[in-house]
Amino acid sequence: MQEIKIGWASRDISTTAPVDIPGQFHMRISEGIQDPITITALVLDNGVDLVIFLTADLVAMRACLVKAVRAKVAALDPSIPVEKIIMNVTHTHEGASYYEANSASMASADQVPHDSVTIASSDDYREELSDKIASAIVEAYNKRAPGGIAYGYSYAVVGHSRRVVYFDDLSKRPGASSTGGTIVAGHAAMYGNTNDPNFSHYEAGADHFVNLLYTFDLSGKLTGAIVNVPCPSQCSEHIRRLSGDYWHDFRVRLRKQHGSVYVLPQCAAAGDLSPRILHAKAAQERRFRLKYGEGGRKDMDERKDIAERLLAAFNEALSWASKDIQTHLPLGHIVKTIELERRLISEAEAANEQKQLAELEAEPFKTDGDPIERLNYNSRLVSRRNRCRRILHRYELQKTQPKFAMELHAVRVGGVAFANNSFELYMDYMHRIQARSPFVQTFIIQLAGNEESGGYLATERGAWGKGYSASIYCNVVSPAGGQQLVEETLAALQQLHDA
Repeated sequence: MQEIKIGWASRDISTTAPVDIPGQFHMRISEGIQDPITITALVLDNGVDLVIFLTADLVAMRACLVKAVRAKVAALDPSIPVEKIIMNVTHTHEGASYYEANSASMASADQVPHDSVTIASSDDYREELSDKIASAIVEAYNKRAPGGIAYGYSYAVVGHSRRVVYFDDLSKRPGASSTGGTIVAGHAAMYGNTNDPNFSHYEAGADHFVNLLYTFDLSGKLTGAIVNVPCPSQCSEHIRRLSGDYWHDFRVRLRKQHGSVYVLPQCAAAGDLSPRILHAKAAQERRFRLKYGEGGRKDMDERKDIAERLLAAFNEALSWASKDIQTHLPLGHIVKTIELERRLISEAEAANEQKQLAELEAEPFKTDGDPIERLNYNSRLVSRRNRCRRILHRYELQKTQPKFAMELHAVRVGGVAFANNSFELYMDYMHRIQARSPFVQTFIIQLAGNEESGGYLATERGAWGKGYSASIYCNVVSPAGGQQLVEETLAALQQLHDA
């Protein structure tokens, strides 16, 4: 086996510019920095193969950023194999927008009247962001040095099921109405009310498994860790300031105890999970009041609570995983494009979207109220229009491209494996992969960059229940395509295992 070399680097990617903060249907213009948003790069290389992990405190990893970073890395150091870069996000809803105009279904500044509201250029921020990411990757690559790796797992309650299922069909309730460009009602609802006589159950369970990979220098000193958690970082998702959310709180607490170690967070499959408790709100409020004192912000208390649990998990696993630090390891990295079955748009669905789009386009922009009220209303309206337009685009696209192309990375590092996807992936798919994987532990990484945005990838039961995240607007790939992702991933992992 070959000697493993390890390189780390990180950058603060915060900006004081009034950038849009994506993650809601309306535009939120940043009013400053709550706490730093960062990017972290890790290079693992054994002389035969390598992997470059890159995680950013952003909501999504779009193709425009992946392409820009790979081009800049290649220009800075042509010896770096840019196809081996896996770029993913923590899925914070408090990161800055770098999107190209009209590149997503949500509104952009060029589409929405924003008189009296200054909005900084996303193109300018993307240029700055891609420079920082490329330089961090090159730095991590150049800092490769012999070291050791240990791995393990622990438990921390972070994510909860966020899809509520009812005995009845919500679309058939008195007064129910469809909201064009947003939600298709059914038996399930994202963040639905659980204090409802027809509340049945949560659609999915939860996964409290935390996968951990630690790195050390040759003296045995901890230098960093990959922390893989099936939950987006969205405790403070409604604020108008940049923030790393609970990952910031975790990094601060970890470094107080372990010094200036690097943290590379990975969001595992969590399309149907979030850090939000739905049916025990009163108990949680009492917990926070007694634990942290009166008058605190709920989201900040929630973040502290999660960070404390993650730190306990980190230390618990480190206590025994560090007994098996390995300096010579097999490393393999497969990169290939796979094709997945799309969620096809029917002729009737396309006709309905055309009708809804016409109605939305006839709706005028708001001209009264203060500037932020107008921006909120008008950007929601544009987002709804864009989502209808996206359905019509997909309807035409599927005629020539019935399959969704995804860049799949499968990585082996000794006894553990990593596999990416470009979706907000429902938890069941992760479990299908992990249960059949030939490796001791398998880290799933969702929302990794791809040529086309994949949206949510709902399960069969999710598609039945409908609601936000499991509707025509949210699902580019079908549940059958989700199972194809499972099988393709497992085939790549088996190939690495058998090599």
